[in-house]
Amino acid sequence: MKGANRKVFPLFYYLYGMENRERTKHTERTRPERPLSDWLPITKKEVESRGWERLDVILVSGDAYVDHPSFGAAVIGRVLEHEGFRVGLIPQPNWRDDGRDFRKMGAPRLFFGVSAGSMDSMVNHYTARRRRRSDDAYTPGGVAGFRPDYPTLVYTRMLKRFFPDVPVVAGGIEASLRRITHYDYWQDKLLPSFAAESGADLLVYGMGERPVAEIARRLAEAESRGLDRAQALQGCRDIPQVCFVADEPVEAVHRRYAEAIVLSPHEACLKSKKAQARNFALVETASNRMTCEPILQGVGGRTVVINPPYPLPEDNPHAIDYAFDLPYTRLPHPKYKSRGEIPAYTMIRHSVNIHRGCFGGCAFCTISAHQGKQVQSRSEASILKEVEQVVQMPDFKGYLSDLGGPSANMYRMRGKDLDLCRRCSRPSCIVPSICKNLQHDLRPLLALFEKVSAHPKIKKCFIGSGIRYDLIVPFLDTNECGATDYAKTIIRKGVSGRLKVAPEHTETAVLKTMRKMPFEQFVRFKRFFDEVCQREGLRQQLIPYFISAHPNCRLEDMRALSKKTRAMGYHLEQVQLFTPTPMTLATEMFYTGLDPHTLEPVFVERDDRRRDEQNNCFFDNRRHS
Repeated sequence: MKGANRKVFPLFYYLYGMENRERTKHTERTRPERPLSDWLPITKKEVESRGWERLDVILVSGDAYVDHPSFGAAVIGRVLEHEGFRVGLIPQPNWRDDGRDFRKMGAPRLFFGVSAGSMDSMVNHYTARRRRRSDDAYTPGGVAGFRPDYPTLVYTRMLKRFFPDVPVVAGGIEASLRRITHYDYWQDKLLPSFAAESGADLLVYGMGERPVAEIARRLAEAESRGLDRAQALQGCRDIPQVCFVADEPVEAVHRRYAEAIVLSPHEACLKSKKAQARNFALVETASNRMTCEPILQGVGGRTVVINPPYPLPEDNPHAIDYAFDLPYTRLPHPKYKSRGEIPAYTMIRHSVNIHRGCFGGCAFCTISAHQGKQVQSRSEASILKEVEQVVQMPDFKGYLSDLGGPSANMYRMRGKDLDLCRRCSRPSCIVPSICKNLQHDLRPLLALFEKVSAHPKIKKCFIGSGIRYDLIVPFLDTNECGATDYAKTIIRKGVSGRLKVAPEHTETAVLKTMRKMPFEQFVRFKRFFDEVCQREGLRQQLIPYFISAHPNCRLEDMRALSKKTRAMGYHLEQVQLFTPTPMTLATEMFYTGLDPHTLEPVFVERDDRRRDEQNNCFFDNRRHS
């Protein structure tokens, strides 16, 4: 594989132009020389240079190693290091040869941690038309081919072959969103939970810092007490956000988990789309509550057990600070120096993430299923500390590319009365209307933006991650909670020429299925945007994102969308063909043809030619991959 990929690099630079090569050379010139010990070790030599005979935990990732808080393997590695464990990484191991990459560091004392990377591998590898992508944003030079399909399965099975007695803990977004029976668009069939399919001893879902640290602590404690590995793993089975497979049928396991939610078994879902739809409704409803019960699902005579997530730390509203404040270099590992930039890193290296989670509840989105519905915000002090680190980077030219999150303007938003939130299972705090219990004050975010923008080394602070205008438009006339002030400030100071928003569609029936607000809100926001730009003499664009072929969307709906947007002066660039991804409401509709919550039929366009027709009505005769 390595030899073949060496031949690809010149072709990559030829295709993508000399600009990328020159930018890479500039970055390498300005990147500081730092000792290898500043990074987590990724080779046996680096381990030995620290005087370590053995690692406690080895993390295996489908991404290249970038020591930055936006990359999951780095975060988990730094958290474990902070807890006192000796941690090493094996990034993008070669799975095609004799497995030497998997064996090079030997067996860890406690466990292997496996992640496919920052994206589901199938989204990473294939377009919405199931065509193989020619690049990979999480690999040096953007070159494809450095990870397999379904790395969670491939890596775990290889590790179990070479080290059958060493525990394997699977995590990351691929494992997280495939923790129950799920529809796989690329194989066009249901697959069982990756907890059962992979052979991993434990599967961690959601944001993994707390459960992984607790697993390490318990396994270390069990070793000190002289317990064998089976006993040690048994002692981890009550950790929140952990999923495992019990070698017993559901009926037997249910006797120990009397309050558990019992799903239809995998085999029943294969036979009945209604069973699969009902399962999703149960899981989504449970996931949207602040507290929920364990979830059980039978598969092959065994039982997948999904423990409830960690509760929201009410006594510490900025509990995620510690994960961002760890000593990251904020740089790719030096081994990639001659292989070109890592596109995903290039995009975010001068950005700062200020919160996690999303209460928008969009039908096609996986954020709440992985990061949670409840927004967790960093403290202002933690954010400003990271901003200071960014401005000290040698290649920083004064432009902070993004101060945002999953949605840029949900910072510090949560329920006013958390007792009401505990009794609520509503999937969205915004749709069909903004919840009266939602604290939607934009003034703390505006104050943060002004402080960051006032930094003497920052010429401009951009909002690159997009904003939810449905948290602004209802209050534009009243300026309630600073909505109008925030919008004006962002338009005047925070736009790099284009502001991204996501109306997703124009037609009411489709928007209702998407769990999105009426298109009139976008029309109102665009009018406000244009007025501010005209008044301030700004030449800026408001860029809307739309989705074609979403469940309940017909060709006539897309033609209506095209007509309405053209009348507004748009020649659309950002129309995404709907891609069914695991554990979303829209994906369940796509597979079952049913609304999981009502079991009523939903129109689904599954024919590839007609799906393309929906998408291509915007682009005349242009070809799209």
